[in-house]
Amino acid sequence: MTNKIRVCGAFLLAALWLFITCVAWLAPQKDMSVAERRPLEKMPEITMDSILEGDFMSDFESYTLDQFPARDSFRTLKSLVHKSVLQQMDNNGIYIADGYAAEMEYPLVNGSVEHALSQIRYIYDNYLKDTGSKVYAGVVPDKSYYLAKDNGYLSLDYEKLFRDVQEGMPFAQHIDITDCLTLEDYYRTDTHWRQERILKVAQRIAQAMGVSVPAAESFTPTKIEKPFYGVYYGQAALPMEADELYVMNSQLLKDCKVFNYEKNTYTEVYDMEKLNGYDLYDVFLSGAQSMLRIENPNATTDRELMVFRDSFSSSLIPLLVQDYATVTLVDIRYVKAPMLGRFLEFNGQDVLFLYSALVLNKNLI
Repeated sequence: MTNKIRVCGAFLLAALWLFITCVAWLAPQKDMSVAERRPLEKMPEITMDSILEGDFMSDFESYTLDQFPARDSFRTLKSLVHKSVLQQMDNNGIYIADGYAAEMEYPLVNGSVEHALSQIRYIYDNYLKDTGSKVYAGVVPDKSYYLAKDNGYLSLDYEKLFRDVQEGMPFAQHIDITDCLTLEDYYRTDTHWRQERILKVAQRIAQAMGVSVPAAESFTPTKIEKPFYGVYYGQAALPMEADELYVMNSQLLKDCKVFNYEKNTYTEVYDMEKLNGYDLYDVFLSGAQSMLRIENPNATTDRELMVFRDSFSSSLIPLLVQDYATVTLVDIRYVKAPMLGRFLEFNGQDVLFLYSALVLNKNLI
């Protein structure tokens, strides 16, 4: 009886292995992982060179891992085991506390912050120093600033980060926005803040720059009728409810046009075509772009603003355009600082450097 059970068990195991192998080989290949927002490996080409050099087996292993049947379900199962059974505090560097997913960002990488500051100082010394520009700066805290300590997680030394940025940019007026934000102002499944909840941040910055403070009644929050699963949802691989995404509409923003330097075309402030993509947050100013120029025909002044920024500004800057005839947004992650003079004129515009703590700490600038 025992031998029969062993034989049946071995037969079932072999049958399962054969079934999974057939599915993996015969099922249509997937191009993208929606949850992870990345392209998946495809079946490598079989050549004599790739076999002899060992490249084929290495690429084939990556292919089988990416194209494994029900891969996302197994990722979720693994994450649940890590969290519920093994009692691990995070999974893939992502933790969930109070219903919010956040990245365990620790420690503060001094070299990364200094590198970012050196890039900013290069821009000031080579383009802004003698133009008469009023320069402002701010740091966007990660949601862990409001979440980590109370839940026993490590986080950045924010006080040192803020101090290093101020000391590294003595030419700028620094704007503290930490008291304008709470945990609820961020998406639960994503790194970014919610546009409909950051009007107070825009008001703080506008007041510091001496322009009209945007009023709540000037905007109409409009819900996007698609569920928003942010970047942390895929990385954590844990069950979470989707976020709701709103855009702040106004007649002023509808009249604005956005010039894309890369594509040499005009778009809208809210690029609704991006709602067909993998990241709904790209609806704000078309997502990751090296240089954009918002043209406001209804500006109350002829002032101009130039913003050196990351993706947090995509949802914030539309709330600040009222007084500015043009607002130019520059992302030096995608265009090198020494190249800026080829595309832009620096003639005394207001200038805002606004970067998130995560970008400053990851050597991304």
